[in-house]
Amino acid sequence: MKVSLFITCFCDLLAADVGKNTVELLERVGCEVDFPEQQTCCGQPAFNSGYLEESKEAMKQTMIAFQYSKYVVGPSGSCVGMLKEYPKVFKGDPVWEDRAIDLAEKSYEITQFLVDVLGITDVGSTFKGKVTYHPSCHMTRILGVKEAPLTLLKNVDGVELIELPVKEDCCGFGGTFAVKESAISTAMSEEKARHVEETGAEYLVGGDIACLANIGGRMTREGKNVKIAHITEILNQH
Repeated sequence: MKVSLFITCFCDLLAADVGKNTVELLERVGCEVDFPEQQTCCGQPAFNSGYLEESKEAMKQTMIAFQYSKYVVGPSGSCVGMLKEYPKVFKGDPVWEDRAIDLAEKSYEITQFLVDVLGITDVGSTFKGKVTYHPSCHMTRILGVKEAPLTLLKNVDGVELIELPVKEDCCGFGGTFAVKESAISTAMSEEKARHVEETGAEYLVGGDIACLANIGGRMTREGKNVKIAHITEILNQH
């Protein structure tokens, strides 16, 4: 099965290992992975800030980059969720609507792809440690991916999965929200960090590196000894 990697800006710039782990995971389960080099930002920051017309240029570039891909898989529920919004953005556009629908229909977050498309619930990984999982807002509420990450984590040999209290609460990042409403965002991240500490987990795991960086930064500043790990890091241990 041929798959194109959608790396996302955050992973490309700040967490290259997430991309590496994603590719290795896909190859381990029999996928042939390519990387369309034309890809840039998906347009989400501008879109969420109200700059619709400006965001469309990034969206068009993304559609061009992946026009020949059979499947598009990314390590971010948030960014893949944005791709799913393209048909609404370009509804009625005689040139771009069909291309937007095509990209949305073939795009998946990595755990969603493994479980829902390939039917894989156990990737054969081994990871020793106490883990708690943060279900990021965009991944669960926009993309609708809730069970796939947990299914995969539960089948990792050696993982002790501990439920995160008030897990549905936002961590306070929210993209540009953290910049525009920094005081509120800080309070939210402090609350999330406190809940993570309450679990006694050694690792905080999630599917969106931006959220993990936000929570991890708060815990570091507070001197909390909890490591953050993108879910691909756990699933790619063997």
